Amino acid sequence: MKKNTALYILLVFLVIVNGFFLFNHLGKSGHIDTKHVKDTKGSPVEFIVNELGFNEEKMAKFKDLDAAFHEKTRQNLDEARQLKDALMSHITKASIHPSDIDSITNRIGEIEKNRDVLIFQHLRNVYELCSDSQKEKFSKIVKDAMRKGGSRPEGPPRRNGPPPPRH
Repeated sequence: MKKNTALYILLVFLVIVNGFFLFNHLGKSGHIDTKHVKDTKGSPVEFIVNELGFNEEKMAKFKDLDAAFHEKTRQNLDEARQLKDALMSHITKASIHPSDIDSITNRIGEIEKNRDVLIFQHLRNVYELCSDSQKEKFSKIVKDAMRKGGSRPEGPPRRNGPPPPRH
């Protein structure tokens, strides 16, 4: 009975942690409502619209582009999630065929590739929507986002060569 008590405590702890994670993750990364851009304080949509100074016509086109992009991306992520679930279900199977694993992981790779293409196409569509002066600003925004998008934390610049000696 004491062995089961430890397992019950662990189970309750994991359920609480997972619930907290899902609440935070799903609550913060949900679909952006592009119908009310002014109400989405601090969103990427608002940032782009404000930085580029879109007029009403361009704003409407941008909203349509953004809504279509988010729908395609959501479908893409849903499909990838289903495939990853299918892949993880193989963990508990008695026999695993490498071709099954290769097939699923290859499809996941294709979906990731498609997601990158969707992002590129969306950014290209927004770029085409811009005037010449807005194109320059948009290019700078994208370059800055790509630089900041890396996993390297803020800090001193990297050096070439070996690290300094420790004392």
